[in-house]
Amino acid sequence: MSSFAFLPCRRTTLLATLCTALLAAGCAQLSGSAMRPDARLDAARLAQIDRAIEASIAERKLPGAVFHLERDGAVYEKGYGRFTYDDGATPVTPETVFDAASLSKVLSTAPSVLLLAEEGKLDLEAPLARYFPECTGSGKEAITVRQLLTHSSGMPAGLPAKPAWEGKQAALALACSRELSHPPGIFFRYSDINYILLGLLVEKVSGMPQERFAQERIFAPLGMRDTGYLPLARMAAARIAPTQRGADSAPDAALHGDLGPGQLLQGAVHDPTVRRMGGVGGSAGVFSTVRDVARFGRMLVQGGELDGVRVLSRDSVRLLTTVQSPQGLALRGMGMDIDSPYAQRPRGSVFPVGSFGHTGFTGCILWVDPQSGTFYVFLSNRVYPDDKSNILTLYTELGTLSAQAAGLAAPAPR
Repeated sequence: MSSFAFLPCRRTTLLATLCTALLAAGCAQLSGSAMRPDARLDAARLAQIDRAIEASIAERKLPGAVFHLERDGAVYEKGYGRFTYDDGATPVTPETVFDAASLSKVLSTAPSVLLLAEEGKLDLEAPLARYFPECTGSGKEAITVRQLLTHSSGMPAGLPAKPAWEGKQAALALACSRELSHPPGIFFRYSDINYILLGLLVEKVSGMPQERFAQERIFAPLGMRDTGYLPLARMAAARIAPTQRGADSAPDAALHGDLGPGQLLQGAVHDPTVRRMGGVGGSAGVFSTVRDVARFGRMLVQGGELDGVRVLSRDSVRLLTTVQSPQGLALRGMGMDIDSPYAQRPRGSVFPVGSFGHTGFTGCILWVDPQSGTFYVFLSNRVYPDDKSNILTLYTELGTLSAQAAGLAAPAPR
């Protein structure tokens, strides 16, 4: 039913022996780093995490998943279930590639915008209309880049599927034609349109496709070797967990936009809007493995640097991960969620407000506590086969148990 992997000890024979002795406690040695006994993980809590994920699989809420917990060099990592519910389906392992859905916003889009701001190529406080003059009308000329990043633009949640459209230019025109529900800066609404516009902004300002910019400036420097857009151009579909399958009826095909009858999405992005854009968008499209997402989390814990390579400045990490939203609105960084209604489940009851992270519609979480240096990653394909399962209760369990396994105490009541 499940497979697991602990990251290997390599520095000395003594460390390897220590790691072997500590396997039962769920503690593992990161390659090339020293064991810190005070960061050992709680084996009982890790067993509860295993049971919670395996119970969700048994209840057919998701066919497979992978989990990674890390604190100060202590790592627990495990794959669960299979690609599908079919007998003999491929087992999920830490090498399985998943559709990261809206984790794309914080793995690719927001960091790309911040990198361009670091270089002076765009202004975070500038109006969007400076870069896209067509994005005006109904108050849109007042929307700033900051407001797009913090979901305070007043834009609607998403782009309509009808009338039919295709391509990035059509997405831009459609986004810029939307009416605002509120003046910019006074209302929080999580909106894919905000990040679709940001992804297009990255392309316009950098002069290169978003997938290339993210690969050259984020994924490659971080050693995220299995991460990127359009995965079928880089790897076999057999490595990628499938997401949704279209039903045989025409009404179901219409409901899911361009997902045709019987079509299996395996390596094509699940998000229908980004499929219409060609598979690359600011709101979705990144595929990744648990180990790659963990490298990104480790970089954030270390202030923007990993293995001697600086990817983001400390100031960009601060903007990405600390409160940057207008006063009185849900607490968001320029990318990361801190204390919006969407944060409460993946944060659980132990991680403090001030920890941060993001989720993805396909069943993905990255959550980071910078004070303790703890983070966890959960990737799954809970949308297989019909996009009808709900695993929000599992999110809460994982958030709480991860913090407890890492030795964190529950915060005092506020």
